[in-house]
Amino acid sequence: MPEKTTTTLSFKRLRETKNTVRFEEDTPPGKPPVIGTIYIQKWFIGDAQNVTLTLEAK
Repeated sequence: MPEKTTTTLSFKRLRETKNTVRFEEDTPPGKPPVIGTIYIQKWFIGDAQNVTLTLEAK
């Protein structure tokens, strides 16, 4: 059975659209992004400037 891989990614607020907020992955220098950008609904995220996302690959 393959191992589980878990990683935590940080995102910073980039800009707002009509109903969503776009966040850009904050990657260390020299390392490529895992996701890149994500869009989160305004009703959920509110005025948050940063988001942390934990991924688990099974």
